[in-house]
Amino acid sequence: MDLYEAIRNRRSIRKYKDREIDDNLIHEIIKAGMWAPSAGNLQSWEVVVVKDPEIKSQLAVACYIREFIAEAPVVLVMCAHKRKSSAAYGERGQELYCIQDAACAAQNMLLMIHDLGLGACWNGSFDEDSVSALLGIPNGVRPVAIITVGYPGEKPIPPPREDIEDFIHRETY
Repeated sequence: MDLYEAIRNRRSIRKYKDREIDDNLIHEIIKAGMWAPSAGNLQSWEVVVVKDPEIKSQLAVACYIREFIAEAPVVLVMCAHKRKSSAAYGERGQELYCIQDAACAAQNMLLMIHDLGLGACWNGSFDEDSVSALLGIPNGVRPVAIITVGYPGEKPIPPPREDIEDFIHRETY
């Protein structure tokens, strides 16, 4: 698949077919994340793979009743490893770099998911403490995104985009 085509055609999918996802595909998705850029090549992120229906149901509650999270075959909880990043970069590593690392990995994973013919939705709206407690995420590691994955059960139309010039500042802001 052409990269620009993949970027333009990827959509947030919130409806999934009732079909399991092979663990080999999950590994391919996570491997794509491993090749993302990261501060100092620390790769200061980790992912919790959730397939258990009860845990997914509790995650949906922690995400303020987003049922598509419970209904997705797989949920990937992207975590920023604050301690790992802060050891090299101090406070900036702890508060920013590890989150950027996790976000870069997640974007690679979203593109790989699309390339594999699967669908996904990035969700950042959740109760962080509830998710951490539910999944046993240790201190120093922070959940930063929840990505649902499955075979698409919908084909959303592309949302409108602003003009490119609305994003560009030349030389100064």
